[in-house]
Amino acid sequence: MTQVSRPPRSESGGLAARVSLGRRFTPVSTEFLLIASTALLLTLFGLVMVLSATSATAVANGSDPMGGVLRQGVFALLGVPLMFLISRLPVSFLKKMAWPALFGAVALQLLVFTPLGIEDGGNRNWIDIAGFTLQPSEFLKLALALWIAAVLLRKQAMLGTWHHVFIPVIPVGALAIGTVLAGKDLGTAMVLVLILLGCLFFSGVKLRLFIIPVVLGIVAVLAYALSSQDRMRRIMAGCDDMSLYNTDCYQSIHGIWGMASGGIFGLGLGNSQEKYGWLPAAGNDFIFAIVGEELGLIGCIVVLALFTFFTVGAFHVIRKTPDPFIRVAAGGITVWIVGQAVLNIGVVIGVFPVMGVPLPFMSQGGTALLAVLIACGVLLAFSRTIPVVEKPSAERGRVTR
Repeated sequence: MTQVSRPPRSESGGLAARVSLGRRFTPVSTEFLLIASTALLLTLFGLVMVLSATSATAVANGSDPMGGVLRQGVFALLGVPLMFLISRLPVSFLKKMAWPALFGAVALQLLVFTPLGIEDGGNRNWIDIAGFTLQPSEFLKLALALWIAAVLLRKQAMLGTWHHVFIPVIPVGALAIGTVLAGKDLGTAMVLVLILLGCLFFSGVKLRLFIIPVVLGIVAVLAYALSSQDRMRRIMAGCDDMSLYNTDCYQSIHGIWGMASGGIFGLGLGNSQEKYGWLPAAGNDFIFAIVGEELGLIGCIVVLALFTFFTVGAFHVIRKTPDPFIRVAAGGITVWIVGQAVLNIGVVIGVFPVMGVPLPFMSQGGTALLAVLIACGVLLAFSRTIPVVEKPSAERGRVTR
């Protein structure tokens, strides 16, 4: 009987298959876990608080009490898988998408000045497409960070010269920010300025060159504020003066009252008094006040701790990466998310004037949530490039006999 001999198995082919399989199950870095877990927890926390903050007024208006959280939940269900999908993208692809992303975001922002644009509270910063309301400036934040990182990457060896640092970053950045200022949204414009300055800082430009755009940014914001007497009146209003209760300080005073009435442990989830028509934008810009009222100091500390862990994870990516594009883009995104959180919480506790800046992950607003989750996906993609240090196994180095 003739024995059929099998062809010898290719050792290199088997090794390639094992390497390919191993890459799929490679453990993620600590930075990945910190950023992903805090983003998910803050989003979930935000959904709970949006439900609590909006259900009372919805019932009073005869609407579905679950309507607000269901709309927010749709964007969360879209944004979370998108975050993990983007985390698998190679960094080279993100570099190539920097220019198209900026052009697309600016074009989308310009739609607010067309018949699709919506004006609310004096700001024209939304568009209505087939019944869906979008805020294009939220996507402009991420696009600006990626674009500045891509431009400065090409000029890495020339960042000691002022014109290579500023051109085209400052003119194009000013143009993008100007499209938001034209819609009278000072809060979002300030966040965009922070992103631009954050990218320049993490690019490693010399301090004397970094100070110039800082001064220009401060002068531009002050000039815009001084250009309107009504705007200056609201900014300069001292809300410790109860004579302004019914005018410029109504929202700020009720936000502080909500925080104060919560005490250490809060009134209990769902037991806020301010959300019953007293505090405007309870589910949006002032959701942190509802957290303080219902969950007290403990709830506020939990939110601050989650943002702190997120910041630690993002800064570890910035510190550990050898890629200047990752360092600059991650720096801009981190400054955006953390800086916006500081501005929002500062407004609620009365440190800053009301400027209409949402709390990332938590405030009601589908576009803002979707944009910040996409930005987290980019951070996660960056964190995948950080090498994972594995502890040597006890089995390693053992001599087999």
